[in-house]
Amino acid sequence: MADCLPFRSTGFFSDLISDYIEEKQNLKPFYNRFPSVENFKGQIEEKSKSYTQDHRQALVDVLRHQYKDLPTSEATEQNVEALLEHSTFTVTTGHQLNLFTGPLYFLYKIVSTINLARQLKERYPDSSFVPVYWMASEDHDFEEINFFNFKHKIFQWEKEAEGAVGHLSTSGLEELAKSIEKEFGKSENAEYLKGLFKVAYLEHETLASATQFLANALFGDYGLVILDADDARLKSKFSRHIKNDLVYHTAFRQTEKQANKLEDLGYSVQVNPREINLFYMHEGVRERIVKQDEDYYVLETELRFSEQEILDLVDKHPERFSPNVVMRPLYQEVILPNLAYIGGGGELAYWLELKSLFEAEHISFPMLMLRNSVLLYSDKTSRKLQKLDTPIQDLFLSPEALEARQTRKNSSIEIDFESQKQHLEKQFEDLYELAKKTDQSFHGAVAAQEKKQKNGLDHLEKRLLKAQKRKLKDENERVLELQRLLFPNGSLQERTLNFSEIYVDYGDQLISELLDQLDPFQFEFLCLELTIYTTKP
Repeated sequence: MADCLPFRSTGFFSDLISDYIEEKQNLKPFYNRFPSVENFKGQIEEKSKSYTQDHRQALVDVLRHQYKDLPTSEATEQNVEALLEHSTFTVTTGHQLNLFTGPLYFLYKIVSTINLARQLKERYPDSSFVPVYWMASEDHDFEEINFFNFKHKIFQWEKEAEGAVGHLSTSGLEELAKSIEKEFGKSENAEYLKGLFKVAYLEHETLASATQFLANALFGDYGLVILDADDARLKSKFSRHIKNDLVYHTAFRQTEKQANKLEDLGYSVQVNPREINLFYMHEGVRERIVKQDEDYYVLETELRFSEQEILDLVDKHPERFSPNVVMRPLYQEVILPNLAYIGGGGELAYWLELKSLFEAEHISFPMLMLRNSVLLYSDKTSRKLQKLDTPIQDLFLSPEALEARQTRKNSSIEIDFESQKQHLEKQFEDLYELAKKTDQSFHGAVAAQEKKQKNGLDHLEKRLLKAQKRKLKDENERVLELQRLLFPNGSLQERTLNFSEIYVDYGDQLISELLDQLDPFQFEFLCLELTIYTTKP
């Protein structure tokens, strides 16, 4: 059971993203190809000409190394080896290393990517398509990722952290594992989740390796390939672009130009580039590189380099240069045979600032796909909505608008004064005809009286609506309670809930249902009813 509604009508997506999905003409200069299945033909041809076998070999060598100690499915092993073939391409999503996957949309990103690879294989059988999860292991915003929610409780990792989060030791998570043991319950699904958390975080030394294990446990059977791009062999393939940023500030000039164009069109800019869009990363340090006069400095350190020294360092230790949000997309497209990036609205907003940077660096710009967004609700909730004669789409209204709609629908008294307003307008049409036969002052008096009486009707309508709201308070509250349940803190469910809260009830059925229902080319918001089956249907 699934219903869809346009992203714009949900009220949770920006005009920029809504206009992009609707293929508004003013945004066409900001992307390469719109993500239709037909347009992938041109993207495949373009990427084939620019991605070398040398890059393929380096990518596969790194992946083999990163998977050597991880139980790997046959599907994933085949996908890794397929990347050596000239006819194999990737479709990619990326995400932070959130504790226990973080918000629910982590699943939607990866499911969208797996399903995209499947659909492309059906359309282009002579090529192969590998779904890739790019781990944001070089991020340093620990406060954004050190918690997850479970049934109105926050499970938080208390730790002093600095540097790249992927390097963080998982020591100290034992107490959190004990808290989870108490809260998750004792069902079969709960026991699986508790075991998954323990193995991921108590048996792996770093946050990156823990996250790799976790994503692989959830999605490895579907062929997902997980990449940690924090590797010297991959960054050596990116060294030319690192030098361009350091010396010529290419990213700053090109991205600022695009950002200004978006602002001129009335859109908000997602990211603002810096003159240098790189961090220096070494021995627990990840700090910005800045240029002052002729030298380069690493903020919050004593490190200082001449231009030649820092360029030599790029050649010798490329792994010490970490791209920021502006440069990371370019790095991704340099080292992967990638066709499309699947991301949320905020991510696509900053990608739309980057096309001219890619052109200046002579790198193919990927197709940008908005990940699937989903509102999950139980069959029990569905029955309650049916009893209240409320479609699931109504819950996307503001609480005030939802209550007003419910009141108007359920009131035994007609609250809509539209007929009275039409009658009033007809009366004033006659008065305006009379006014034409006299002077302008009488016409002004008629207009003033019309406005006064219309305002009076509006006021009476609001008073009546308010009175009926009081009368129907209990019935309205049942609908508002369902809205609060499905939109925690007034936000989309997918931005707050952790997958574990749903998995406890639905188990493996959760992911299989998402894989069945999510279509990456269906650019609409999905409302999906889940039913618990004692055996799989």
